[in-house]
Amino acid sequence: MALRPLIAICGTTGVGKSNLAIDIALALSQSNATWKGARIINADAMQVYAGMDIITNKVPLSERQGVEHLLMGFKSPTEQYVVGEWVRDALKAVENAHKEKHVPIVVGGTSYWIQHLLFPNRLVRDMTSDDESPRMPPVSMSEDLAKLISFLPQDLLDLFNALPDPPPNADTQPEAAYTLYNLLKALDPSIAERWHWKDTRKVLRSLRIVQETGQRPSEVIDEQSRNRVRPRFNTLCFWVYARPEILKPRLDLRVDKMVEQGMLDEVRSLREMAASHHEASSGSDYTFGIFQSIGYREFHHYLSLESPSDKDYKLALDNMKTSTRQYAKKQISWLRNKLLPALYDSNIVEETSHTYLLDATEVEGWNATVRDTAVQITTAFLNNDVLPDPFSLSDIAKTMLRVDIKPTA
Repeated sequence: MALRPLIAICGTTGVGKSNLAIDIALALSQSNATWKGARIINADAMQVYAGMDIITNKVPLSERQGVEHLLMGFKSPTEQYVVGEWVRDALKAVENAHKEKHVPIVVGGTSYWIQHLLFPNRLVRDMTSDDESPRMPPVSMSEDLAKLISFLPQDLLDLFNALPDPPPNADTQPEAAYTLYNLLKALDPSIAERWHWKDTRKVLRSLRIVQETGQRPSEVIDEQSRNRVRPRFNTLCFWVYARPEILKPRLDLRVDKMVEQGMLDEVRSLREMAASHHEASSGSDYTFGIFQSIGYREFHHYLSLESPSDKDYKLALDNMKTSTRQYAKKQISWLRNKLLPALYDSNIVEETSHTYLLDATEVEGWNATVRDTAVQITTAFLNNDVLPDPFSLSDIAKTMLRVDIKPTA
């Protein structure tokens, strides 16, 4: 059976992904094609939370032009919402859109969410459980791993059989956090090297994989990487891109604008929520839910000062700008090293993924180089017409779209 269509829009922060999604949705609603229109499905890990619209950079309702946005602003800021939950909810939203003859447009800067939506069986089943009884190793545990577990010191063995839920806070429970990390290092030193000992959520997740699969997490990832997976959808992926030398000052101005719009009031509200939700941590857990938002950590210390100076304010502002630029670099790295290879790899047997880079460096040329180009390609894609060569769109497309096919889980 032919795969149903899905449009994915990815890219760094500050390049206009949401604007493009709205442009395409409006164009589809005005066409006489098979599809009645489009629905936008949010794929930004921070924008799923209610409120805090400035710090999470949500598109204001007044700018959505009547286009329906799903999975946006629906979770409490004090909740944790992870990739597996989002994939589950996004699949339901995509299915409903298809049933009602709407094209799903998945848009957001959390590209690994998009990747896990497009390619099934890349997530080990979530081991969240209300059962507080000790979790025993599965019968199918590999011999080597079972032997390792049998040689664990008693304290680590007890910990493995009763993993904490939730994970310990590294700031307030450093000993518990480091012990948890030592357990992972004893069972899978390769995967332990990937995580900092303070990143207790990832450390605990890796240990849950051991319990669920009877394998080391590194072995699970290697196995998944060797097995090509057919994508869930016939995918048209737009990478909205701006050259770094132009994007950097644009991001700095964006941060200035966020502060002018009242972002510090949102940070104050988040501090109050954090203080009540994480009683022992004094609101300093920057790895939980919306508290990962860029701007919260950077201004947390500033707002803690009794008499902050202009110098303190400038330091916090500069730190936020630096964090934003660093995040943009990480987003590009994921796109080139993870998502693009996975998309290309999926085409080896059958062409089901079509990827285009749209150069949004010059804002003045948006309509011609981004909007109109994307709408034309989308129309051809939905009509099963011949699509243009992705490398033909621009010189930067020729450069950025050429990557080695080395997909990883």
